[in-house]
Amino acid sequence: MAKPGYGKRSAPDQLPRTRADFGLLPARERYVAGFVDHLPDGAAMSVKQLAKQLPLYGQQAISSALTALSVAGHLRRVRCAVGAGDETRWVFRTFWSRTAHDNEWWKTHLAAEHAAHAVSPAPDAPATDSAPPPWVPADERPPTPEDPGTEQAAPQPAAVPHQRTPAQAPYAEPAPPAPAPHPSEADPSPAYLALARLGRQDHRLPLSADDCSELEPQAAEWLARGVSVDYLISALTAGLPAQVDAPLGFVRRRLTDKIPPRIPTTASTSPGTPGPAPTRRILMECTDCGRPGQPEALPDGLCRPCRTAHRPATDETYAPPAEAAEIKARMTDLRGLLKSV
Repeated sequence: MAKPGYGKRSAPDQLPRTRADFGLLPARERYVAGFVDHLPDGAAMSVKQLAKQLPLYGQQAISSALTALSVAGHLRRVRCAVGAGDETRWVFRTFWSRTAHDNEWWKTHLAAEHAAHAVSPAPDAPATDSAPPPWVPADERPPTPEDPGTEQAAPQPAAVPHQRTPAQAPYAEPAPPAPAPHPSEADPSPAYLALARLGRQDHRLPLSADDCSELEPQAAEWLARGVSVDYLISALTAGLPAQVDAPLGFVRRRLTDKIPPRIPTTASTSPGTPGPAPTRRILMECTDCGRPGQPEALPDGLCRPCRTAHRPATDETYAPPAEAAEIKARMTDLRGLLKSV
């Protein structure tokens, strides 16, 4: 099996498995296709791994067989960019179909995969509150409200009893209004939360709720200059003296003296606001040489040099008729020279 996210992926619209599958292919391609068809999703599909499992053929023969199967419409290889920032990496997948399809079908299917991959989260990111990636099997997906059999009855509003008229209602003293929540406690900002964490980070800097509210504008200025919450906490708690008699004044002084410089940014985003989602691409690659490209540029799963250099199902190098005639004449001349020696 390949690493998670890599390996074989079964394409839709496949006919049931029969004994006559791949009957029109040559013996080698039929042998490799039968083996690949029985592999589970996620199985390793590299030439080296397939050659280890199929001792009858070497890596070059396996590569040529996969090229022929791509031309026959049974497989396409793609690479997908997942992750974000410096953690972006390429994931390679091989889409396999027992039923052969033409280039238009594969182009439509890969376009749908590209659209689904662009809106789905990266495989490494937790997806507890979002839809699973498109390559997760249907039986492993959690039920959703849109799935059949999971409809839940809409909650019915509780019955409201008949209210008394003002004349019939007995006199009752109005209840005192509930105290208004503290502004920071109602919707705490990242700056307020960072200040509240100081006492837990180091017991020498305990701040009350009023202290955090008083220092919140200064801490928010730090975050507005591009630093993270962890950086802010580290700067305020680094190199503390043995005892801090006035935590409020001490933190206020550090917020003033150690404020970082303002760095201009091309796109101004508020602290805590997630940036734009990374663009995740899915590219098809040549089955023979691995050159990436769009599906319309790789008919039969092959790039132009590979289509013109090799015949679909053999390892023989194709030579144009003009070059073949020149080679034949040259060989005749060489044989004549050898006979005259």
